[in-house]
Amino acid sequence: METKLWDDLREPPTRSQRWKAVLRKQPSAFLLAVQLLVIILLPWLQELYYGRLALTVLSLSALTIAVFTVRSTPALTWLSVLIGLPAGVLEIWAVIAPDNAVVVPLAHTALSLFYFYTAYGLVAYMFEDAWVTKDELFAVGAAFTVLLFAFAYLFLAIQELWPGSFIGHNEATQRTFLELLYLSGANLTSVGLSDVLPIGSQARAVAIIEQLSGVMYVAMVISRLVALTVMRNRG
Repeated sequence: METKLWDDLREPPTRSQRWKAVLRKQPSAFLLAVQLLVIILLPWLQELYYGRLALTVLSLSALTIAVFTVRSTPALTWLSVLIGLPAGVLEIWAVIAPDNAVVVPLAHTALSLFYFYTAYGLVAYMFEDAWVTKDELFAVGAAFTVLLFAFAYLFLAIQELWPGSFIGHNEATQRTFLELLYLSGANLTSVGLSDVLPIGSQARAVAIIEQLSGVMYVAMVISRLVALTVMRNRG
């Protein structure tokens, strides 16, 4: 009777199994992809009647993947869930009650805190060892986009608490999420090219912190990974 090797007896992995394996090995890549997808879809979502609901669904998807990503970092997973779960509940509540003067800014603040903690976990992950992996390279972009959203949600909370904190190309007192995300990107990258400007004291203080964060991110995180990559190639 002919015998078969064990490898021959195993069935090839399904497509879902392959995706799960990639997600397990490179969660930062998935987080980066979801964040970029949200940015690409924002111009269309904000024009829809249920755009805020669709944006919330995408935000919760990113939040879920972020929790999964934190599991691969030195950050505490239980603390990530402890922050992320109330943030998700509050964001859904804010969609149901968009005029609630307490829930809406609280939801934006909670999401901002969650993204800040996720960014901390990703940065700690990149500083954990002296060997640069493929997922750590994706974590460079993921951490940057996470910081981008963290400050954007913080800007949203500020304009809910202090209306008129931002001005733009029109006379509206409330800026859209895309406008504030654009301002966040201009600050974090230090390009300064934005038609949305912070004029409130609280908004300007946070904008200064974001500008400093962008400079320090490049100086500390990216320069370190580049140096480690060069050292590895030389070795």
